[in-house]
Amino acid sequence: MRKIYLEDTPLAEAQQRIASRIRFEPTVEIIPTREALGRVTARPVYAKVSMPNFHASAMDGIAVKAEKTYGADEQHPVRLRRQADFVEVDTGDPIPEGFDAVIMIEHVHQIDEETVEILEAVAPWQHIRPIGEDVVVGEVIVPDRHRLRPVDLGALLAGGNVTVPVLRKPRVAIIPTGSELIEPTETVAEGEIIEFNGAVFAAYLQEWGAEPLCHRIVKDDYELIKSAVKTAIRDADMVLLNAGSSAGREDFTVHVVEELGEVLTHGVATRPGKPVVVGIVDEKPVIGLPGYPVSAYLNLEWFARFLVSHYYGLLEPQRQRIKATVGRRIVSVMGAEDFIRVTIGCIDGQFIANPLTRSAGVTMSMVRADGLLRIPPGDLGYEQGEVVEVELYRPLEQIQNTIVSTGSHDLSMDVLHTLLRKANPGRFLVSSHVGSMGGILAIQKREAHIAGVHLFDEERGTYNQTYVEKYLRDHEVVLVQLVYRQQGWAVKKGNPLGITSVHDLAKDGVTYINRQRGAGTRLLFDYLLKQEAVDRESIYGYSREAVSHLSVAAAVAGGTADAGLCIYSAAAAMDLDFVPVAEERYDLLMSASFYRSQEGQELLACIRSAEFAAEMEALGGYSCRDSGKIVFSSMTHA
Repeated sequence: MRKIYLEDTPLAEAQQRIASRIRFEPTVEIIPTREALGRVTARPVYAKVSMPNFHASAMDGIAVKAEKTYGADEQHPVRLRRQADFVEVDTGDPIPEGFDAVIMIEHVHQIDEETVEILEAVAPWQHIRPIGEDVVVGEVIVPDRHRLRPVDLGALLAGGNVTVPVLRKPRVAIIPTGSELIEPTETVAEGEIIEFNGAVFAAYLQEWGAEPLCHRIVKDDYELIKSAVKTAIRDADMVLLNAGSSAGREDFTVHVVEELGEVLTHGVATRPGKPVVVGIVDEKPVIGLPGYPVSAYLNLEWFARFLVSHYYGLLEPQRQRIKATVGRRIVSVMGAEDFIRVTIGCIDGQFIANPLTRSAGVTMSMVRADGLLRIPPGDLGYEQGEVVEVELYRPLEQIQNTIVSTGSHDLSMDVLHTLLRKANPGRFLVSSHVGSMGGILAIQKREAHIAGVHLFDEERGTYNQTYVEKYLRDHEVVLVQLVYRQQGWAVKKGNPLGITSVHDLAKDGVTYINRQRGAGTRLLFDYLLKQEAVDRESIYGYSREAVSHLSVAAAVAGGTADAGLCIYSAAAAMDLDFVPVAEERYDLLMSASFYRSQEGQELLACIRSAEFAAEMEALGGYSCRDSGKIVFSSMTHA
């Protein structure tokens, strides 16, 4: 039996282990300066010529001898003669011999073709750029180990450097492993997974200044993986193996590295990201990255970016950090450093950070994340309301210009985001799916600007207002009609089980998928069960929860459920049949401060636009007959 590894090495210690053992010796390339953006200099670069290389006029005007202007003022104007006392010059012209100052043309009064008059004296060398004012021969323009910026290229060219010595980019081999992996395609069979991590690795490496070498997919075979590493190590400065880094039956990475070289670390004390392999083969680093995307991307940064910076002799780039208030309690476990992806919203002038899913396999949590919250290994987490430091994934200006939406899921949020960006490219909208009740509570706790809600009051036969009045009685809010939409049963093509009512869902052999607690769709389902006197215990799958309408439809399309209650557009997106149940009203709940703001009025304009109605109704199952109507307001003044 193979030896089982996996340690709990502190991240900083694991980084230090590899850094202390690797001695990169990058070669030097001479490349055209115009093509050197982002490259790192191999040595200091000196100016070969001065800029300017002559005394040049800094203004349009006349070149004069300064001493001939002395005494000039409004009471005693001085007259100068062409050639003898002045010569006309433009900006950048050489200063003729015998002259040592320039008078701006605006300060010159023309008397006749040969004579001008001035009312103010000038000092020697006034408005003249001396030789070497910008760059002097022999001056260091850029030091060594300097990443070249656009302005650096200009200074290099001004100093006569048409080529520049740079360090060769580190070559990083990327080897994806897994028998289930296939190349990207539009059709995927059961049991197949598209290999996409490699594209992400390559893009990050290019961003950090490395040259990715992408290897074909290698099956889960020990000898094939070993052979791939041996080949890659000859051509690359670093090798990345993706997947197979844990200690499972077909996790071969650690054993391949052990056989070919030395394992320095197998497992770091982080969550996610623990199962990483860090080793050396032929004096080159080999990093075994986990297969789960979030774990892989975090480890890529912790080790690949760290080593690329080490290769160049540069400090690692640091992201901007801000202080934010925790919107929801975040629990951690002592002993490991926790990395929590968060969304961040600026609500009434305060940054609020809310955690996204912590699953290491959810790629979209990285796509949606505004920042990263680190919880030290000795902490148990943070309570709601605590102030924490968050590392930003997006520019602060973008976060400040983002409308934060939460509550019930609906495709209208994506349409509104597109229309907002079209009307104002600097405006953004992000939404999270926590159910209608979760949205109301987010507005109550000032964690969101708007919330999508569709909560049915079975006693009144109305939507939303009852719940708003109950939970937000002390808050100024506005309820805006967004859309009417069809809810119904999503079933497979042809509806093979003949599902038309909740009674059909209670039959033997029928599997249902529900929405999460607090979701309006779940409340509607409970209402239907009550109306038809069907016991929820008879519904197989009642406790299985999905966080969006698309997730419900995807479960039915994937065969893990026979039916689910969702909106028509979600069923249509998954090519399912749809059995209508009810038309419901879906509203947007807004805080009064947001409603009054410029952002709020921009959003309302989009909601009331003909373009919004056209795009929503084209999806099917929607009506925009009252979109933008104020259905309830508790504001004390408009």
